[in-house]
Amino acid sequence: MNNVFFQQFLMISDFKTIIFLAILFLLITIVNRLPKQKFNFSAKVMVATFVGLLLGLAIQVTAGFPSNPMELTFVRESTLWFSLLGGGFISLIRMLVIPLVMVSIIHVIINMKEDANLGDLVKRTLTVTLAMVAISVAVGLGLGILFNVGHVESGAVLAEGTNKIREVKNIVDTLKALIPSNPVEAMVSLNIVGLVIFSAIVGVAAKRMSKKYMAIVKPFFDLINALQKIIVSMAMSIIKWMPAAVIPLLANTIAQKGISAIAEVGKFIIVLYLAVAIMFVIQMIAVSLFGMNPLTYVKKCTSLLILAFTSRSSVGCLPVTIATLTNKLGVSESTASFVGSFGTTAGMQGCAGVFPALTIVFVTHMSGNSVDMTLFAMAVIVVAISSLGIAGIPGTATMAASVGLSGTGLAALFPMINPILAIDPIIDMPRTMLNVIGSVTNALMVDKSLGQIDMTMYNDPTAGNESNSAEME
Repeated sequence: MNNVFFQQFLMISDFKTIIFLAILFLLITIVNRLPKQKFNFSAKVMVATFVGLLLGLAIQVTAGFPSNPMELTFVRESTLWFSLLGGGFISLIRMLVIPLVMVSIIHVIINMKEDANLGDLVKRTLTVTLAMVAISVAVGLGLGILFNVGHVESGAVLAEGTNKIREVKNIVDTLKALIPSNPVEAMVSLNIVGLVIFSAIVGVAAKRMSKKYMAIVKPFFDLINALQKIIVSMAMSIIKWMPAAVIPLLANTIAQKGISAIAEVGKFIIVLYLAVAIMFVIQMIAVSLFGMNPLTYVKKCTSLLILAFTSRSSVGCLPVTIATLTNKLGVSESTASFVGSFGTTAGMQGCAGVFPALTIVFVTHMSGNSVDMTLFAMAVIVVAISSLGIAGIPGTATMAASVGLSGTGLAALFPMINPILAIDPIIDMPRTMLNVIGSVTNALMVDKSLGQIDMTMYNDPTAGNESNSAEME
């Protein structure tokens, strides 16, 4: 197999590649054939997560835990083929994001009751979102200071810091970028907030015209209602393959990163995971303060959290997020669509909250300085506001860090986070999970404050199971 056909075209030139591909397909087959009576959808996803972790570790063990696993032929080839399944699943999910956001928002507005208050929904969403992301920033800064993140081995990192910042955005440009001057461009760039604004304007205009010209706009109403049903059905048909996709997604993350690269910034990883855990507890407390059992929403969000953890895409999880809110947690369709869509770009507590806060502390300590109260307060304000424009796709937390560092006067020191960027997939998994569960928590609080949530469905442990199973058949 030492020729161009196998090495560059087929990408199977090592016998170990064939072995791991065979193992992958065997594991996927086993997980998919787990009996439905004993393993519901969430249980299958959890089993797939454990299996994916073991498969990734098996590749690392076979490779001998190299510092750069991707230099080995079988690792490079195996993970490339793994990405066909894992990455393909995420691509299918993301394929639905644009039509789902636009159709859902328009559908919600044109079907709103006459006494519904869209302005109240927007105000409460902004208030809850910014408050929660500000708390996440404070948690990140506090833990970073407590554990002295970035204080050791500063010389080594300074010597390595050769990366250039990709882009620095000030607060004004970040906010202006949210206004969609071109809706088509907003679709291409995944400016979800821009799409929400555009779709809301279309929905409001259609709703207003229906009062005088219902006979004329009724075909548009019927089209949107039909598209909403079709897109939801498409989403559920794709979601049923999530257990098969989780295995290669997680296996790739473990296999592609060397142990030495992870150990180099081990403290940063540990503190970030701890910050995510603390924010998760804070979210549970917030939900309980609104009179809802936090354990109920944790149980019903298990499969969603696993998808977020393995896919590393808030946008990619959007169809599942909205379905979980409406079908399992009793959140009204208007709140679920609006807050869920809004949360993929604005106020992400992981990528645009905890992570930028920790990088600010990391860089400040690396440069030989300390975080005082002025920098602390400035960081909370800057990071919270800048969180309104960070796209919910893998890798864009780096942009959030650049905005945070720029806003606090540390933009020139951005290259110091080079070691952190090297293990970005490892820390992106908990960040994304926090983004998604944060969006769910925000939607619950907003809908409860509006008095629209169906508490009977929320407290029903079987809510959503039957409809999901029917859609996935």
